[in-house]
Amino acid sequence: MRTRTILMILVVLLIAAFLVVNWSIFAASVKVSLIFASIDVPMGLVMLGILTLITLTFGIYSAVSWSAILLEFRRQAKELTVQRTLAEQAEASRFTELRSVVHDELEHLADRLTQMHDALRTEIRDNANSLAATIGELDDRIQRLYRADE
Repeated sequence: MRTRTILMILVVLLIAAFLVVNWSIFAASVKVSLIFASIDVPMGLVMLGILTLITLTFGIYSAVSWSAILLEFRRQAKELTVQRTLAEQAEASRFTELRSVVHDELEHLADRLTQMHDALRTEIRDNANSLAATIGELDDRIQRLYRADE
């Protein structure tokens, strides 16, 4: 049990014990003035009425207070859900944007790599042609020198 429940039960038991011990006083009739009239009523009934009035007032106050707290909690939970949804949408948007940027960069790098590959191939072909021409020229010189020696 909760501490408050145990405390409330203990208070009710103490009041009941007090009532039983002092029953003769509570059952005695007394003259009570209601400002405009006087009546004979048992003192226990007057005290019970006052206790009931105080208890009802506290109960109503407690219920109103808890309902206000619960309504505020519900409002905050809805607002939190809306904010969480907005944050998730923003995060998804950022991921989509990042994906498109990375995709564009990769395409740019692929185009640049293709250009570099073509340029390297052209350079190798030019160097091979130049080397072949140089070897051919050297071969012609060697051939002429060989014929000149004969």
